[in-house]
Amino acid sequence: MASAEQALLSTEIVNRGVEASGPDAGSPTFSVIVRRRLPDFLQSVNLKYVKLGYHYLISHAIYLATIPVIVLVFGAEIGSLSKEELWKKIWEEATYDLATLLAFLAVLVFTVSVYFMSRPRPIYLIDFACYRPSDELKVSKKEFIELARKSGKFDEESLAFQSRILNSSGIGDETYVPRCIYSSDKCATMKEGRTEVSEVMFGALDELFQKTRVRPKDVGVIIVNCSQFNPTPSLSAMIINHYKMRGNVLSYNLGGMGCSASIIALDLAQDMLQANANNYAVVVSTEAVSFTWYTGRNRSMLIPNCFFRMGCSAVLLSNRRRDFSRAKYRLEHIVRTHKGGDDRSFRCVYQEEDEQRIKGLSISRELMEIGGQALKTNITTLGPLVLPFSEQLLFFATLLYRHLFGKRAAGETETSSTSVKPYIPDYKLAFEHFCVHAASKVVLDALQSNLELSSDNLEASRAVLHRFGNTSSSSIWYELAYIEAKGRVRRGDRVWQLAFGSGFKCNSAVWRAVRRIKKPARGPWIDCVDAYPAAL
Repeated sequence: MASAEQALLSTEIVNRGVEASGPDAGSPTFSVIVRRRLPDFLQSVNLKYVKLGYHYLISHAIYLATIPVIVLVFGAEIGSLSKEELWKKIWEEATYDLATLLAFLAVLVFTVSVYFMSRPRPIYLIDFACYRPSDELKVSKKEFIELARKSGKFDEESLAFQSRILNSSGIGDETYVPRCIYSSDKCATMKEGRTEVSEVMFGALDELFQKTRVRPKDVGVIIVNCSQFNPTPSLSAMIINHYKMRGNVLSYNLGGMGCSASIIALDLAQDMLQANANNYAVVVSTEAVSFTWYTGRNRSMLIPNCFFRMGCSAVLLSNRRRDFSRAKYRLEHIVRTHKGGDDRSFRCVYQEEDEQRIKGLSISRELMEIGGQALKTNITTLGPLVLPFSEQLLFFATLLYRHLFGKRAAGETETSSTSVKPYIPDYKLAFEHFCVHAASKVVLDALQSNLELSSDNLEASRAVLHRFGNTSSSSIWYELAYIEAKGRVRRGDRVWQLAFGSGFKCNSAVWRAVRRIKKPARGPWIDCVDAYPAAL
């Protein structure tokens, strides 16, 4: 157990500079930081997680089992006849009557009708928009610390801690924060919250409606997700009021769902569009930075200050088949994983008060381990839906062999049984583009290592983290905007959006491009995309 626990830890020696005062004044000081890694997927993939994914395939097993048999038997029968014999059986030896023909046609029409009526409606992504705040709200890492110092809310120890986190965060010097967080007064007020979310939501929606030429009154479903700020009336009601939307619009407001909430909102939108024909749905994803801001001394609660930045995305979805010609993507799969049944997972990202009764978002030291477990469950469920059959076969065969014969072949010893490693599928064969939630540099490094991804695969995530910071649930859309701005999306390309957040949740969405995506004329990357990846 001790060796297994040690394997999950990584160490880093940090130079803190020269001691300014005390008995060690003038001497260089160092500190050792111990972090938890993501669990090694090569050693920890469980068979039960793979069964979850294969459940999707088994639900269609009757078709996979019977259709090949029917085709084989029919083909063998037809293949044994010559053209003359086949013609003779059909037109000369067979006898037909009107009742038989009508019955056959009725069964055929009924079968085809049931098939088309039971098919799920395709969900198209018409377009999306990501809000870029004004340059007045832009802040560098140095300015961030100086403005925090001037606010008078932090002691020097807390400022030094935030400075160290920022310098290793992967965040650049052009991210955006609301200025209210630096005032000497309380920033988490209803007025400031409404002002912040109004700016980002209406900015993103204005751009979306202009790009798609869809009127707000044509939207049948509106879904907003914002984890920390949930006023009354709701954010979705604010949008309906601002755009004077129709009275029968289906409105939903998701709160407290964390950084993976955009995919949860997509799943809800998909269900609503399946139940309501010929409709548009708008999904708005944002976070109120002023309500994540923490002014106490608890280090686990100071971490969100360093990462969360302003941002918002607005996505227009449609279930109308005639929108295929102007759509960008078609939704292929959504896979959601929730680990809330485990107490450690439930509390690893937890909003509470500190000892001074100052409210903040506490980040557990076990976050990396817990996130890795949720990610493992999610990707092994997703794998059978997206991986080539050859990858699935190799993965499942080696996993089954390890499960049944690994310990027996190794003499029933725990240390030896793990020598039979399962085959980890190459997810690069399933997707052309990756949009992984830009949480932090440490998280992205661990994901790249464990999923065996290349630097190019995570370029969009690192670019978003550097240019815009952690914009919470909207980050996966800034990443897709980056890929489009680079002109990399071709027809048929598959996009994997992967996000994780409090609860603990890990969610995936898979899109397929229905056409080649041209470089957009507007967007958050319009004047800075050429600086990447060189700026990373």
